[in-house]
Amino acid sequence: MGKVWLVGAGPGDPDLLTVKAVKAIQQADVILYDRLINKEILTYAKPDAELIFVGKLPKHHFLQQDMINSLLVKQAKQGKQVVRLKGGDPFIFGRGGEEAAFVVRHHIPFEVIPGITSGIAAPAYAGIPVTHRDYSASFAIVTGHRKEGAEEAEKWQALAKGIDTLAIYMGVSNLPYIQKQLIQYGKDPDTPVAFIHWGTTETQRTVTATLSTMTDTARLEEVKNPSMIVIGDVVRMRDELQWFEESSEERRLHETMV
Repeated sequence: MGKVWLVGAGPGDPDLLTVKAVKAIQQADVILYDRLINKEILTYAKPDAELIFVGKLPKHHFLQQDMINSLLVKQAKQGKQVVRLKGGDPFIFGRGGEEAAFVVRHHIPFEVIPGITSGIAAPAYAGIPVTHRDYSASFAIVTGHRKEGAEEAEKWQALAKGIDTLAIYMGVSNLPYIQKQLIQYGKDPDTPVAFIHWGTTETQRTVTATLSTMTDTARLEEVKNPSMIVIGDVVRMRDELQWFEESSEERRLHETMV
């Protein structure tokens, strides 16, 4: 019997991969990897490791989740060491819990290796601390794929009034709804907002707005997926603390001059 590792590949910068994740990748016979991982991470794999792309685009899945689950079990039952390599952290909007439960039902040993999630890392690389003594004593990780309904209304009310900083995943296509719900349930329309595209990578781009202007700004600035949306007063710290995009631009200018 083989084994399955659910491995978090981190937010994009390959240097943020954990040591334990590297060790798992190095010993894997099979690696099932997602669209959002940095392909440099795959260079840690053995030369004879089988690399299987199972990535998902918005509204288009290369492989359906049920097929991925079955593939994990099939490979492990062949006695292989299987790494399921997922962007960010396996248990934060990565369906890692579903995959873990599936392999357990088939009596296959597994291990979870957490990864740095983009809800924390992307803001940090954009100069935005998700908590701050003066601005934020609470922080929530939220999916942008929310729909209308009585229970959802209660949740939006809690998010709008009870949480200082929101990190919203997969929300670019649902911006008008997110904006409407937060304002409707009491979030200050002047609350700062940041869109961080491809956070922690060399192509990172950050666009700022307010809650009242976020949808129009995203359209005008052509904000695309994958982008982390950060809503809260901590976004004000960016003017003082931004470091990564400036240093990246300096490196590009230096390389051009050389």
